[in-house]
Amino acid sequence: MTDINVNRGTFDEVMVPVFAPASFVPDRGRGSRVWDTEGRDYVDFAGGIAVTALGHGHPELLKVLHEQGDKLWHIGNGYTNEPVLRLAKRLTDLTFADRAFFANSGAEANEAALKLARRYAIDKFGPEKIEIISFTQSFHGRTFFTVSVGGQPKYAEGFGPQPQGIRHLPYNDLAQALDAISDKTCAVIVEPVQGEGGVLPADPAFLKGLREACDKHGALLIFDEVQTGVGRTGTLYAYMQYGVTPDILTTAKALGNGFPIGAMLTTDAIAQHFKVGVHGTTYGGNPLGASIAEKVVELISDPKLLEGVSVRGAAIRAHLERINERFGMFREVRGRGLLIGAELADAYKDRAKDVLNAAAANGVIMLIAGPNVIRFAPSLIMPMADLDEGFARIEKAIEQVAGAAAVAR
Repeated sequence: MTDINVNRGTFDEVMVPVFAPASFVPDRGRGSRVWDTEGRDYVDFAGGIAVTALGHGHPELLKVLHEQGDKLWHIGNGYTNEPVLRLAKRLTDLTFADRAFFANSGAEANEAALKLARRYAIDKFGPEKIEIISFTQSFHGRTFFTVSVGGQPKYAEGFGPQPQGIRHLPYNDLAQALDAISDKTCAVIVEPVQGEGGVLPADPAFLKGLREACDKHGALLIFDEVQTGVGRTGTLYAYMQYGVTPDILTTAKALGNGFPIGAMLTTDAIAQHFKVGVHGTTYGGNPLGASIAEKVVELISDPKLLEGVSVRGAAIRAHLERINERFGMFREVRGRGLLIGAELADAYKDRAKDVLNAAAANGVIMLIAGPNVIRFAPSLIMPMADLDEGFARIEKAIEQVAGAAAVAR
């Protein structure tokens, strides 16, 4: 095979322009460090958007990948396989759920959840019970149904008529939610912590109120835990911290630590409303992805690992507080576990991307959540030495952004 030489410029030549990737090209990673094609190292606080919860190149995951890769990658949904059965058993043993459906992404898991909720309501109550309630600034995926349900209109505009029966309400406003949920509501879908919407944790009373209202009106409560799940907030799933159990839960991102896999978890009674042929997937639950995900869940469900999430989260907050004392850059730091958002103060309004770019120039990979929030979603087992080194670099980046802002003023 002839070698094809590529670089960052190749993206602009051959890729559909739905992304604007960084100027450097990551090449390899180990733990919480990434090296680009020029050999430069970066401390990774993004985790592939809350995906690589066990870091890059975890030896136990590599072992499973190689072992299963030597056996069977894919067989199709006319058959089952042992890895997917073990994964389903592990997830149902660890959660409220009795049944699992596997897909390739969080969007597909949410698509399945929303379709199941509609099917359940129509089967039980009739064709009028189809309303789905979601919340402003929510994000549930990029399929047409999920962008319509998501609370960020920019992602759904320009594609023609949207699915009907969807209503968006203010997040954390229980009074409006209680007023809106009715006998026509088939489902309420909510993120326990809004990720893309700015790292906004739900008030416990808000989620409890949604649970009670759904029970009153025969609606299903769906927790989108695509970003908060698999240890990110300090428990295996965030619902466990809130003491509120959903009817359906979706999970992806960290579930495969970078191998594409998503899942919808639900109860036996609800699952029975999906019959053979009603929904499906070609790749979902393939043995290669399922074997990796099972090992991920085994490792992350370890109480000692989950305790470490809180330790690292506290360390990040302490660094942010120290930096803020020096620069006054943040209005608020919020989140749960290792999903943390730092909202910029008015003096730095709309400068989150500037911080991200300055961080990259200083050897740090970071995230934003809108124009005013810097987001941290690193490996749950990030070495403390890397965390401290990363913040030394971040402080230099923030010093540069603060200096530029002062000159501009």
